[in-house]
Amino acid sequence: MLYTEEHKAIAATANKVIQSEINPYCNRWEEDGIFPAREVFQKLGKLGLLGINKPTKFGGMGLDYSYQMAFTEELGTIESAGVSMGIGVQSDMATPALAKHGSDWLREEFLRPAITGDSVMSIAVSEPSAGSDVANIKTEARKDGDDYLINGTKMWITNATQADVLCLLANTSDGAKHKNKSLIIIPTNTPGVTFSDKLNKLGMRASDTAQVFLDNVRVPQSNRIGLEGMGFMYQMEQFQEERLYAAATNLKMLERCIQQTIDYARERRAFGQSILDNQVVRFTLAELQTEVEMLRALVYNATQEYINGIDVSTKASMAKLVSGRLSRKVTDACLQYFGGMGFMWDNPVAQAYRDSRLGSIGGGADEVMLEIISKKMGMSPEAKR
Repeated sequence: MLYTEEHKAIAATANKVIQSEINPYCNRWEEDGIFPAREVFQKLGKLGLLGINKPTKFGGMGLDYSYQMAFTEELGTIESAGVSMGIGVQSDMATPALAKHGSDWLREEFLRPAITGDSVMSIAVSEPSAGSDVANIKTEARKDGDDYLINGTKMWITNATQADVLCLLANTSDGAKHKNKSLIIIPTNTPGVTFSDKLNKLGMRASDTAQVFLDNVRVPQSNRIGLEGMGFMYQMEQFQEERLYAAATNLKMLERCIQQTIDYARERRAFGQSILDNQVVRFTLAELQTEVEMLRALVYNATQEYINGIDVSTKASMAKLVSGRLSRKVTDACLQYFGGMGFMWDNPVAQAYRDSRLGSIGGGADEVMLEIISKKMGMSPEAKR
């Protein structure tokens, strides 16, 4: 994947709105524990940034996924990872299946306002007893006439307290667990949909996350995305974009941490010299920057294959795995070089340290990524049978 002038233009547009309309308010949103999703999304929507690779028929730009990656990478310049994650849910997690497999009516009704930012979307897959283990979700959608009657609980749902629409995964039959699920669009003002209070998280503080309760929620079967029973497969497709997003959005965040550490270490003096004068500090930071570039190369390579129609579940899983681990490595090393100042709550590297820990858990834990990779390599237990 090579950046053209068009890619750079999208990145520049994103950076302009981030620096003027988002970053000046990040500290306040972190303290509030929530950012104004609709307000932010509408600003991005007016610039077309929430529909870069979505169909033009429903308000998108219709560009290939590399242009979406240019935008996603620029989201790493947001000074609150919770905000960038909320945006990513809207663009890369709750809408890809809708854009690809939804009926024209469903896309007109729900995708178009998501692209303009007039509707806030959430992806409702995880449950209290089924986070990374997607196949074992318990939420049920049973047919009742032309409707589905839905009961269950979803957990750790990003954008939840502000969401207008849920893209929900539920069991729609009693068949095999990989073939009995469907993705269903649910407006949150539907009777029977309720939310917990915001969850009190270690990091991603500006992102509102909550539990969702569904008690005899009735929606028409026409709200189903694509074919019944294909929900698990559609969600696996969405995971490819979600995991590439997770890796791409970390690139500039990690580079920012490294640069902030260089600047501080250059000024901080100990034992008659700056911290940066120590070879071990310089070499460590140089190695970390090298690893960020290696991750960028993997993300770009996977993106190009994705554009070419290749299944990139393995490389997306690799990128997510490396991103989560590298984020922990970079933020831990950088915090160490800040010394006591690194242990202060409002230090930007300390915030990145807290926020980035989710990278090895959310969207599929490291162990799940390794299971996917090892299975693709023919090492799963089933391969021996």
